[in-house]
Amino acid sequence: MAKATRKQRLTKKVYQARAKQLRARLVQLQVELKQVPFKVLLIIAGPEGAGRGNLLNTLAEWLDPRGVETFSYHPPTESEQVHPLQWRFWRSLPGIGRIGLYAGSWYTETLREEARNKRALAHVAHEAERIRDFERLLADGGTLIVKVWLNLSKEAQGRRLRTLRADPLTAWRVTDEDWHHHRSYKRLGKTARLIRRITDRPGARWHEVEAEDERARDLAVAQLLLAQFRQQQRHFARLRPPVAPAVVEPLRPSGRRRLLALPLDQELAERDYDALREEWLGRLSRAARAAFAAGRSLVFVFEGWDAAGKGGAIRRLTSAVDPRDYSVISVAKPTPEEKHAHYLWRFWRDVPRDGRMAVFDRSWYGRVLVERLEGFCREDEWKRAYGEINAFERELTDHGAIVIKYWLHISHAEQLRRFRERATTPHKRHKLNDEDWRNRRKRAAYEIAVGDMLALTDRPAAPWHLIPADDKRYARIEVLSTAARQIEAALED
Repeated sequence: MAKATRKQRLTKKVYQARAKQLRARLVQLQVELKQVPFKVLLIIAGPEGAGRGNLLNTLAEWLDPRGVETFSYHPPTESEQVHPLQWRFWRSLPGIGRIGLYAGSWYTETLREEARNKRALAHVAHEAERIRDFERLLADGGTLIVKVWLNLSKEAQGRRLRTLRADPLTAWRVTDEDWHHHRSYKRLGKTARLIRRITDRPGARWHEVEAEDERARDLAVAQLLLAQFRQQQRHFARLRPPVAPAVVEPLRPSGRRRLLALPLDQELAERDYDALREEWLGRLSRAARAAFAAGRSLVFVFEGWDAAGKGGAIRRLTSAVDPRDYSVISVAKPTPEEKHAHYLWRFWRDVPRDGRMAVFDRSWYGRVLVERLEGFCREDEWKRAYGEINAFERELTDHGAIVIKYWLHISHAEQLRRFRERATTPHKRHKLNDEDWRNRRKRAAYEIAVGDMLALTDRPAAPWHLIPADDKRYARIEVLSTAARQIEAALED
């Protein structure tokens, strides 16, 4: 963690001369930022009275407003409370080539709650670890995170609060909560040091800046931002572009063995299917309504081979739920906007609120499947994605969501039969394209990637269900029954 250094107070003349130079350099930074594949987050934190708002106002004045977004988080709204904690932070991240200025951030609520409730440091440490993991994910995904802690002594804080209170024009800015923070300065400082220690890591370092001299403070933060930007530029200049692998090697052979051992010869007669369908639709409907009544959300993930029957299975699944309570998200190639964001960003936008259901037809697992095999991301990126995906799903399940994941598995021969059927059936022809045939030729490589996905992202709270899908009726009953059972088990827990 970079330490602050005390400096003599700057004169107005010296400050203005340096500020003029820094302003030109910051605008140049913005011009160059449009040409690089990352975004910048500047997080300002510190004790009350350290001047976070004034500092950000100054930076916003120096920067071109067309490339800057300013964020300040207040206690969660009702809409935010019915989503996982990180939902509101993901939704407000700036796009690539832009700067986000954070007067409040994911640290704000943790520090605010500590000020009010004197929570045990073990709980604070747990929250800090979640923040650390969130920032690691952003930084590893190409976000430059610059975190500044404004140092201000208790004595200087008291003087600043009294000065503000004495002026009728600024007295409104000093609240009872500010004085409470002043009285709790020592305890809150201990908590803040713990949080900074846990969350100080490569890619998201804390930098301490003395805040008693406002002019020196503003210049120091601007210089820090410039220095960190140059360092990030050099880092990205050294990265090699992604390439498709010539040979696909498994990370966990056990996953592919599990996939290939799945028996695909199960069949279900039509008369048996009709009875079982009604039975399991009723049971699933009751389980889903119980989950919604308990304030639990349902997140379904459908992955599988092309023509494996995902669409038909989804239609049967959703028929058990009121259409007003669910949404189906069909995941295609990312849009230009989505390409300019972290790959998980577009999925966070569609995370359902408590008491609702989302069905993902394809999902975030594209990162470790098609993106891995087609060279759309670097090797270090897709290898890192297993842990990132597990963390994402853990955020959902820790909040109370029930995550149900399917891989629909069909044989090579059955897939070929369905492809030919699609090619000769007018109302199905649109489902088949050249990419489907190309993916089929890479089946062996995809089997390895699917196996690794199963082995590395199968968790008790978010397990994978492998569905033998050569027989569509059998597969659909398996989807309905495993969904009902997992929801029931989650509600019992």
